[in-house]
Amino acid sequence: MTVNNYDKGRLNLPFVGIPTFAKKPYVANWEKISADIAIIGAPFDAGTQYRSGARFGPRGVREGSTLFSFGHAGAYDHEDDAVYLDESVRMVDLGDADIIHTQSEKSHKNIEYAVRCALNSGALPVVIGGDHSVNIPCINAFDNSESFFVLQIDAHLDFVDVRHGVKNGHGNPMRRAAEKDYVEGLLQVGIRNVSSTAKVGYEDAKKMGSDILSVRQARQIGMRQVAKRFPNKSNVYVTIDIDAFCPSIAPGTGTPSHGGFLYYEVLELLQEVSKQHHVIGIDLVEVAPDYDPTGSTQILAAQILMNFLGFIFFNR
Repeated sequence: MTVNNYDKGRLNLPFVGIPTFAKKPYVANWEKISADIAIIGAPFDAGTQYRSGARFGPRGVREGSTLFSFGHAGAYDHEDDAVYLDESVRMVDLGDADIIHTQSEKSHKNIEYAVRCALNSGALPVVIGGDHSVNIPCINAFDNSESFFVLQIDAHLDFVDVRHGVKNGHGNPMRRAAEKDYVEGLLQVGIRNVSSTAKVGYEDAKKMGSDILSVRQARQIGMRQVAKRFPNKSNVYVTIDIDAFCPSIAPGTGTPSHGGFLYYEVLELLQEVSKQHHVIGIDLVEVAPDYDPTGSTQILAAQILMNFLGFIFFNR
């Protein structure tokens, strides 16, 4: 006999209650985290060079995620014949790192502290930005971890070294990551058109071990083959910039770039990565809800995260 778990407790529809990520429990004490997944907001956008507004990304993505709050039963995918994110996967929302206006270094330190707390508890840190500079404190927090590769899904290379004294803006994170002795290499996918980095940045990236693929190159070889460009069973940190997607489906971002990925392309890549490798951390950045009054971009971001987390813990 099948028990209908929806008959227990409240129906708890998406528009009811407080919108934590996927309507999961909020944990205010970061020294006492007991979970498999820890959601962290990083509402910082002082690293942007064009349109600001990603500071509202964590709030927007959380709002979008309520659509995918599956109640008690998890999410059944008939194509995979699998139930994802059922009750056995413990997910909590830690709220946001504190952002100090005009104090970028302090704000980044607060983000780093939140990620360290998640790691110390054994939870998978999932950071919602904010601009892409928030990846810098995220990577810093892994300095005591085993070495790993970085998968960047993005329109822009973000490999600027220093420009007018700026080292930690949203054009710098992959350069800062490549400098870490515990980062084995970078796979940068979706890079296209007029990017944020000059030719010398591309040359430096390749010298420092980056594997760079445009959208067209990734499509040509196929997403399953892209996932195999890491050594088998690698530790992988995944950073997703929402502008990797075509602005026809993700207009809510500060630096849109036409010619991007569609939903299932990125989903297939993430599913393959979760099958072939060990995902140790995630950030998703650059959602700026005010540029998309339909709310579609923040829903896309939430849907990508929920599916990716489902794949990770199903394959574990």
